[in-house]
Amino acid sequence: MTDTRNADLTFGATDYLAYLAPRDTAMPAGFAAPAGAWKCLGWITTAGGTFQISDEKKDITAAGSLEPIRTLMTRSTKTVKITYQEALNPMVRALYDNVPISTLQPTDGVASYDLPDKPNNLRYAWILDTIDGSKRVRLYMPAGQITERGDEQPQTDDVWAVEMTATFYKGANNSPAVHRTIDYGGIDVSGFFS
Repeated sequence: MTDTRNADLTFGATDYLAYLAPRDTAMPAGFAAPAGAWKCLGWITTAGGTFQISDEKKDITAAGSLEPIRTLMTRSTKTVKITYQEALNPMVRALYDNVPISTLQPTDGVASYDLPDKPNNLRYAWILDTIDGSKRVRLYMPAGQITERGDEQPQTDDVWAVEMTATFYKGANNSPAVHRTIDYGGIDVSGFFS
């Protein structure tokens, strides 16, 4: 057995960036900075984002067996929970309030709007970039929607942070809900594939 341990393969995120664009906006090539329709969601807490994959299954039981005879994988839900520090960033505010981003365009410096009585089905394309020196990880999601919101708490002893969880769905033409790209930053990982 070959020892493939390499401390350079550890990852300590020095930056975490979230971008939003209209649903099914194409992913930029490689690790190019998102441009055009992509807008940054601003500063994020040092905790970064918590990406989670939750798989659901159903066990099939039958007479004559004390154990399941088969297991069906029924769903794999991908989510990310992020605390945004720019509570007045128009994109963050629109996501939290579940209104179209255009709703927050100010007239004479002021935006005024009603919160929806029932949820809007607003989905956007997302990019989450995590950086550790020359190592990078990018997640691209063609269709994500805010499905959980933390409590709003404007306060005097800290910035007003806004916590939200986005759930990701398949995009146009049944494209995958999440695409991951890894740049190893020049680290030789060939030992893992020989």
